[in-house]
Amino acid sequence: MHSKMDTAESYLTELPPDRRDAVSAVRRVILQNLPDGYEETMQFGMIAYVIPISRFPNTYSGQALPIAALASQKNYMSVYLMTVYGDQETRHWFKERFEASGRKLDMGKSCVRFKKLDDLPLVVIGKTIARVTVEQYISRYEAVRAVTRPRR
Repeated sequence: MHSKMDTAESYLTELPPDRRDAVSAVRRVILQNLPDGYEETMQFGMIAYVIPISRFPNTYSGQALPIAALASQKNYMSVYLMTVYGDQETRHWFKERFEASGRKLDMGKSCVRFKKLDDLPLVVIGKTIARVTVEQYISRYEAVRAVTRPRR
């Protein structure tokens, strides 16, 4: 479900009550654990947590660099964790802790899918968000871009 809403609050109002409650709970955990320098915004029709373009304008897409996002899709809800996707050590750390919680991980590259709030170990989500500072994320991003940037 790609939203045209321009704030997190308005995005939440368009969700059915059960999904609104679940997405709101995950949002609270993200906001409580979000390191200084990131901000909440809407990006690509989702609630996103980004490094503002004013802080780091040198992105591949020209958009603010996201660390995480939240969305309500047709058949599930998703929390996107870009640091889990972009860093093998963090991915391994995340998977170990998620599985240790006793919950079943349903994950794509960065997308953790869930149908109800009880599917997510919120403590693990919070610790994952808190794990990477803005400076660390920019450093990782620049290192990857240096390797993947087309050569001329």
